[in-house]
Amino acid sequence: MKNKGLGRGFDSLIPTNLDLVEEQFDPTRTEDQNVSQLVEVKIEEIVRDEQQPRKAFSQGKLEELADSIREHGVLQPIVVVKRNGQYQIVAGERRWRAAQLAGLETMQVIVRTLDDQNRLELSIVENAQREDLNPIELATAYAKLKNQFNLTAEEIGKRVGKSGATVINTMRLLKLPEEAKQAMQEHNLLEGPMRPLISADPKLVHEILPKMIEGGWSARMVERYIAEHKKKSSQRAVKANNYAKDEYRLCNAYRAEVKIRGRSITFSAKNDEEFQELLKRFGESDPDLE
Repeated sequence: MKNKGLGRGFDSLIPTNLDLVEEQFDPTRTEDQNVSQLVEVKIEEIVRDEQQPRKAFSQGKLEELADSIREHGVLQPIVVVKRNGQYQIVAGERRWRAAQLAGLETMQVIVRTLDDQNRLELSIVENAQREDLNPIELATAYAKLKNQFNLTAEEIGKRVGKSGATVINTMRLLKLPEEAKQAMQEHNLLEGPMRPLISADPKLVHEILPKMIEGGWSARMVERYIAEHKKKSSQRAVKANNYAKDEYRLCNAYRAEVKIRGRSITFSAKNDEEFQELLKRFGESDPDLE
């Protein structure tokens, strides 16, 4: 058995889901380090919690996760407690099952005691209830309650005085691009105007953030800007598609690469020889060019 420092042990295996907990936005990371011990143990020493309500696991999803583990390893340790010489899973049974499918003999676990868990949960709840946390720090606190203690959104909501839907919406902010999360922290941007950016293209997020910061945009203004951007992009796509047949026809006629943009037609040649051939073909089609 090998002891290791805790480090950034809570990064998600797949960073697009709500398991993402960024250390820089974690209001209880110091407390986490105080109550945690990261060790590497044999898979056979780990057992599931028979009281765990979740019994069914998708075999297909487990196989996908196992493939990822074979390539990258288990990037987020599971949380366990010591029971009768074994390590009983508190959170992370799916990763444990997938690690077995992947053929791992050992895996890293975060060892807790029940007292430590209660203390850390109280610390997280206390921080989650604080009004001075920014939305990303709040989302991180909620995600830790979800990941490390297997709490549902409704259970988290009861502990912090919010609805389950509110908890889910706040945790979704963790899907924002890193640039947007940093902006929320540095410029005290509100949760509402940032939500439309969760599913937006990162390039659009980069374009719109300075406008939001400078103008104090509302959620409605952000939604309108994104809608107009999508409309313009759609119009450009339609125009490009309308000219596709003409580009193909001219390409075959002049044996050159052709692009139509607005009222402009561009013929391209790869080298000087092809350029001269293209000029010759123009001359053949229009005697006045000779």
